[in-house]
Amino acid sequence: MIFVTVGTHEQPFNRLIKKIDDIAGSGKIKDKVIVQYGFSTYNTKNCEMHKMMTFEEMKRMFKDARIVITHGGPSSFVEALQAGKVPIVVPRQASFHEHINNHQVEFVKLVSKKIDNIIPVYDINKLWDTIRDYESIEKLKRKNSTSNNVKFNKSFKKIVQGMFE
Repeated sequence: MIFVTVGTHEQPFNRLIKKIDDIAGSGKIKDKVIVQYGFSTYNTKNCEMHKMMTFEEMKRMFKDARIVITHGGPSSFVEALQAGKVPIVVPRQASFHEHINNHQVEFVKLVSKKIDNIIPVYDINKLWDTIRDYESIEKLKRKNSTSNNVKFNKSFKKIVQGMFE
């Protein structure tokens, strides 16, 4: 299953929803596609639609999805990361009237550069390529990713083991 979430921002994110619907309709995607569309106004023909979801429903979607696609809001892609996913992140852009400014683009670029644990898609026309190549991109991201939690846990384990030597 592919889970797409655009969050709860009051401006529509029709560009992402239309693109995922077009890809699903082309037959390229074999997975079921579930979309949390918030205030978007585009009605899909090929995806299961949910305006909003409870926190528990969202957590289940993040956990159960093979691929998570989110907007550039940090709480959405952080939830995906916490569920063990490497999310595809499509930031909202002011030029498409999806947000008041480009802070999502700027933030996604910063996270991608500093932490490299998300898969940014700035050009919506590259979304299918990213979905198609997801497994290989995900493996590379996981291989190159250095989690501060992992580093902390390894250091802490050494300290605790040293206490018992």
